Amino acid sequence: MDIKYKNTVPSTLQPSMHPYLNGAWTPNFTEFTATDLEVIGEIPRDIDGVYIRNTENQVHEAIGVYHPFDGDGMLHAMSFRDGKVEYRNRFVRTKGFEAEQEAGESLWAGIANSVHKSKRPGWGAQGAVKDASSTDVVVHAGKVLSTFWQCGDGYRLDPYTLEQEGVAGWAPVDGISAHPKVDERTGEMLFFNYSKHPPYQHYGVVDKHNKLVHYTPVPTPGPRLPHDMAFTENYSILVDLPLFWDENLLKDNIHRAGYHPDMPTRFAILPRYGKAEDIRWFEAAPTYVLHWMNAYEEGDEIILDGYFQDAPVPEPLPGLPEKVGRLMAGIDMHSFKSHLHRWRFNLKTGETKEERLDERVLEFGMFNQRYAGRKSRYLYSVWGEPGWFLFSGMVKHDLETGESWSLPFGEQRFGSESPFAPRVNAKDEDDGYLVSFITDMKEDRSECVLIDAKDIEAGPVCRIILPHRICSGTHATWADGPTLRGDQ
Repeated sequence: MDIKYKNTVPSTLQPSMHPYLNGAWTPNFTEFTATDLEVIGEIPRDIDGVYIRNTENQVHEAIGVYHPFDGDGMLHAMSFRDGKVEYRNRFVRTKGFEAEQEAGESLWAGIANSVHKSKRPGWGAQGAVKDASSTDVVVHAGKVLSTFWQCGDGYRLDPYTLEQEGVAGWAPVDGISAHPKVDERTGEMLFFNYSKHPPYQHYGVVDKHNKLVHYTPVPTPGPRLPHDMAFTENYSILVDLPLFWDENLLKDNIHRAGYHPDMPTRFAILPRYGKAEDIRWFEAAPTYVLHWMNAYEEGDEIILDGYFQDAPVPEPLPGLPEKVGRLMAGIDMHSFKSHLHRWRFNLKTGETKEERLDERVLEFGMFNQRYAGRKSRYLYSVWGEPGWFLFSGMVKHDLETGESWSLPFGEQRFGSESPFAPRVNAKDEDDGYLVSFITDMKEDRSECVLIDAKDIEAGPVCRIILPHRICSGTHATWADGPTLRGDQ
């Protein structure tokens, strides 16, 4: 292993028994650039591009109760070409990160605390927390865009070097939510945001040159907490979910979410460049959905896949203090019981139909982004470690035949979201690799694995050992090398 760069960021964090500050979630403070990494197996020569994962990585002692979604953003990247690989990790140097580095302490309380505990005004939909830019990551217009789940600035970085290139200058006053969507066919990026003031939600389009070209309200009856959106070739899909902040408590600046099972889930479907008056609303069974998968048009219908939660506000995990048990259950997919689900919206009749596609508890799916907005056949979900926000294995779904195949990551081995990386000169939809970071607690190390998407049960094609054991994390993306370099 050849370490080209090493830098340790000052931290005041002390050893902790907090479940999301130790074990697989132990934060990292050192940034690396490393080449000539140890490889178990052989790196294929037909993978070309960059795998990038975002991470909630706390730097300073928290103000009050720490929630893992509060942690500072850190990007981990693997760049592949010609059978070689390079690893980098860098903090996202947000305005909040820089302010806390200067102060030498946390300045903002997290989401599990009263907003009054923050020492300075904050950002986003809640208005008093730090925009940590630690949730999602996509690549658009040749640059990484890192985003925060409660709506923040959106930070741009170079996909190969992870050098920071400022904030997205087009971002509206209400910010950018996590999970903007990139349409590889057009180069456009679709995004949304939400707030506590009317009309409460907006939707926009950024063109392939990183210019905001469309922005419109998607009005809801009050403040809402959407987390994701979807799109087809011609339409965008946003939601009004029956889990949101209690409006009476909001008057006292208390942010407590409640679930309303007597209210439907509502879907706003509008043309990509449509306005509020063009929205068609569809109703479905009440639930909460963290993540939508692909959507496409078929005849008069729009078909959308995602993960339906049977228990959006789960009971606290037993055997723990009530507040800790509630925090743990709220990020455990076995507690909120998420299942792969399909919705069908008939644009002619206004009817909604829905069906469950898998009875297993699954979430955090990925698919070949070259098929985004068009009918796709394959989907790759993960299952979680019961009681934890950790991924223990993956499932490949054939949505055409109903077949599926599974790959456990192994005992005390926890993975990351695993995007699909098309093979160079790919011939069909699943001709490529699934890429993931694995934290191996038995070996006390982390590795990047490549899995042949056509045969996931065969296990990793290769395992690339990283220079340190990295903190567990979730959302990730793949960016195609020839596209980034302008080779095609």
